[in-house]
Amino acid sequence: MRPTLAVSGDMPGPKVYIGWWGAMGSPKQKGITQYTLSPYRQKPLKGMLSGYVIHGVRRLGAQVPYFGPPFAIGYLVYTWAKAKDHYNNSKAGHIAAMAEGGHAEH
Repeated sequence: MRPTLAVSGDMPGPKVYIGWWGAMGSPKQKGITQYTLSPYRQKPLKGMLSGYVIHGVRRLGAQVPYFGPPFAIGYLVYTWAKAKDHYNNSKAGHIAAMAEGGHAEH
């Protein structure tokens, strides 16, 4: 039994570079080589995680001098402001603010 041919529907098949909408009667192109690899031989994600563990950590470590100090400064400012706000909103903070500002107790 012979398999049937695929119906092209006026679309170009493989290795057709001049034709279809660009059919202007020019000579056939030469010197174009296509290489393919069997889908059973391809492993596109092979080594992805192991490559990240080794090389990704190294790249991330190389960038620490650029994002580490600003992050550390930001974190220190955040913790200082949070502690200061906690103190200012406590009873002791209110008493200290009134004594410092010269406010009389009512």
